Amino acid sequence: QVQLAESGGGLVQAGGSLRLSCAASGRTFSNYALGWFRQAPGKEREFVTGINWGGGTTYYADSVKGRFTISRDNTKKTVYLQMNSLKPEEEAVYYCAARTTFYRKTWAEYDYWGQGTQVTVSS
Repeated sequence: QVQLAESGGGLVQAGGSLRLSCAASGRTFSNYALGWFRQAPGKEREFVTGINWGGGTTYYADSVKGRFTISRDNTKKTVYLQMNSLKPEEEAVYYCAARTTFYRKTWAEYDYWGQGTQVTVSS
């Protein structure tokens, strides 16, 4: 099993940057793919980015390409989401999620979730 805990959310001005972290517990973190999702009030949970177990393959939603970067440090059992040039419409609760081996873009295909961290973007 894997337990996940996000941190790093907060208030940022439009155009600013934040780095989210997701710390995992469990001995087999390196076997898991990680995904970041976000959910704004009244909206569906949205896939943002994913990274495979080895870290060599990543995928980004079109809306964040070139601005967001996902990375992982298996020795620290942590995945990161660097977010640059944030937009007000990206204000949401950001969640990390884990599933075995390969990322997926559908939230229902993930087995483990963190509690989420709020990102607020002021215009």
